Amino acid sequence: MRIRWGDVAAGAAAALCLAGCQREAREIGPSLPQTAPRGSADPRIGYYQDNVYQVSQGGRYFAWYGCAACHRDGAPGVRDLADGRWRYGGGFDQVYASVAHRHGAFRYAARVPVEPLWQLTAYTRDLSRHTPEKRRRLSVEQVGEPQGRSWSGPVR
Repeated sequence: MRIRWGDVAAGAAAALCLAGCQREAREIGPSLPQTAPRGSADPRIGYYQDNVYQVSQGGRYFAWYGCAACHRDGAPGVRDLADGRWRYGGGFDQVYASVAHRHGAFRYAARVPVEPLWQLTAYTRDLSRHTPEKRRRLSVEQVGEPQGRSWSGPVR
């Protein structure tokens, strides 16, 4: 039997393509978080922070819930989330607590389900890695998405 290098190269290319899809993996089922992160070593954090899909969903919620009204590019002081400096700490659990509980009258933990809060936290922590080109592309992609200056909670 003779090995053809073209077949080997094609097989290797297919394996590399499949290996690259791991960051996009999505699970559907009862694995959704029902509680806030349990400290900085919570094993669920990696599923959200290291997953491109979860971070992008957080970006959608960032627009939907009107976060961009206060936390836009170049916002002054602590409202600038892209600078990577955090008032209450930059760990996933610390940023989650800030989003969920430290927004004064907004009380997002009472109005936003737990999983979107995880996604918002992943997106918020990812902002410091966004280049101007990426932010511009995201804003173009979200033009057709619902957006609001303030959000009054889910329709009951």
